[in-house]
Amino acid sequence: MAKFSYKAKDWSGKMVKGELDMGSKKEVIDSIKNNGLVPLSVEVVGHDFFTELNRKIKGRVNLKQVSTFTRQLSTMMTAGLPLTDALSLLKNQQEENSGLYSILEKTLEEVRSGISLGKSLEKYKNVFGEAYIASISAGEEAGVLDDILMKLADNLENQNEFQAKVKGAMIYPVIVVVAMIIVVFIMMVFVLPKLTGLYADFGTAKMPAITQGLMALSGFMSKTWFMFPIFVAAGAFAYSIGIKNEKFRLKKDTLLLKIPIAGVLSEKSIMANTCRTLSMLLTAGITLVEALKIVATVSGNEVYKKAYLQIAEKVQKGFSVAVSFENTTVFPIIVNQMISTGEATGKLDEVLMRVSDYFSKEAEESVKSLTAAIEPAIMIMLGIGVGFLVVAVVMPIYNLTSQF
Repeated sequence: MAKFSYKAKDWSGKMVKGELDMGSKKEVIDSIKNNGLVPLSVEVVGHDFFTELNRKIKGRVNLKQVSTFTRQLSTMMTAGLPLTDALSLLKNQQEENSGLYSILEKTLEEVRSGISLGKSLEKYKNVFGEAYIASISAGEEAGVLDDILMKLADNLENQNEFQAKVKGAMIYPVIVVVAMIIVVFIMMVFVLPKLTGLYADFGTAKMPAITQGLMALSGFMSKTWFMFPIFVAAGAFAYSIGIKNEKFRLKKDTLLLKIPIAGVLSEKSIMANTCRTLSMLLTAGITLVEALKIVATVSGNEVYKKAYLQIAEKVQKGFSVAVSFENTTVFPIIVNQMISTGEATGKLDEVLMRVSDYFSKEAEESVKSLTAAIEPAIMIMLGIGVGFLVVAVVMPIYNLTSQF
């Protein structure tokens, strides 16, 4: 299989560009003609490093793009527009070299050939997610695709809005922390070594222990600073290997949940996301066991993944949903109580959505608490750092100069 770029025209004379993965140039031309287009040129796409890097950067599809696409597709289908026409319109609204354009182009070709939308999107699970594709497939089978798309759009918009709030709250702390690290590195590697000569003229024995320790550390860092990128790269490599191990992921996610404030925020975010997704899957007509397995994969945390898989296994064995949730120690009491109520009334999907809304509001409050806690903590760290430098660097200089 090779990647070909092509240029063609439709019967109205509009220029159409795109890329296809085919075995030969002839297959590409045949595919273009089968789609009602007139091929103008077909060329093999190069595979040099910079071309591939540029393709990967431009080919990324983020959550906001998926959310916007879903909302637009939902609106078009609710208005009575056929699926192929809706996909064609949405494809033409994208930039031709964007990742979403390529996805819609290939999806449109498959849908026109008789393949369902859900089946066409299966190869893009890394973009849309397993829950999204499962909901689309279930909606097509039940003939309620427009309703499912509307619920998916609501879900994605809520998720995107929450992520934007978290990112917005973390911008200031991240910038300050990164600036602190850069300043400390410059001081230790380039500034303090220049003062070492001044101190040496008067003898290090006269210097306080804290100053001598700082000078020794600065001297070590100035001689081995080129090793730090290697350490960072080695750490990233070790993490990339470790993250493939289930026990490592479980331990990492367990520790993350124990971090003050941030751990609570992560827990509430996961609860809001998983309950909303589970509600949406049940509304789409997916069986409870299958829905629980899907939610486990999209939870984003190994602790909750393990819990949801255990619940799915117990439900499959005949246990009630309420009992299965109560036998785990992961979920708060309110979740177990609401699940029990939903199962008893036969409105589990509605109850789960209410639980999701509750935890979404709680997560927003946690974001505010996290922001309020981080800012004074950063100020304290800055104060301690400045005080340490004054005691270790400035005061000895003042004492030396005052001797004359």
